[in-house]
Amino acid sequence: MLSRQHKLLIMKVASLFSVVRGYNIPVIILAQYLSAIFILAPEKRALDIVLDFNLFILVFASSLAIASGYIINNFYDSKKDLINRPNKSMLDRLVSQKTKLNVYFTLNFIVALMALFVSWRVFLFFSSYIFFIWFYSHKIKKYPIIGNLTATLLAVLPFFAILLYYYTRIPFEDIENYKRQLGVIFSHATFLYLLLLIREMIKDLENLKGDLANDYKTIPIVYGEEISKKIITTLTILTVFPVYVL
Repeated sequence: MLSRQHKLLIMKVASLFSVVRGYNIPVIILAQYLSAIFILAPEKRALDIVLDFNLFILVFASSLAIASGYIINNFYDSKKDLINRPNKSMLDRLVSQKTKLNVYFTLNFIVALMALFVSWRVFLFFSSYIFFIWFYSHKIKKYPIIGNLTATLLAVLPFFAILLYYYTRIPFEDIENYKRQLGVIFSHATFLYLLLLIREMIKDLENLKGDLANDYKTIPIVYGEEISKKIITTLTILTVFPVYVL
């Protein structure tokens, strides 16, 4: 039988796992590798991509940065989540706000070290990325339209990091061929962006009570639920166009 102390420790680990949305991290890693194999570097062998240590550092660093983003987002949304997700919120609150911040800063420090190992450009990218995640969580997410657009942009930026990684490593004579592939890459990116934007819009509808109670100016609150649903329908129709281009 586990002691009460061990049970509490397991619950706190589960709580932290819930805060960083640990179930999303393997999906993010898989999505980045698949995008590298099938979209960004289709001419390379899949095994070469998987065994690329610098790419592994890039993917792992982006996953940790996203996890830290979930933490700071949870930190600022703790009151709202008590209304919108009471059961999950009770689990998340087993870990103190101070502990969450300590884990947040630790993860960001690890990301910075890993990024610096690859290159100073990667370091600047992730430093900016971490800052904008914090700025979004602290300020931007409370405003309609720009909050949704920024959240979606932050979700797709790690994929552009991989794009830049491959772009800076191709031989000069192959640059023109790579540029011709950018149309296909842009179509994939547009499709992904629209899907994630739709998800953000749906989340605003789901979180209406908590957003209203905490003075969040989301689209359903400012413009009404009907307008929000019409925008979601329009965005859903627009997803057909990048798929048609492909």
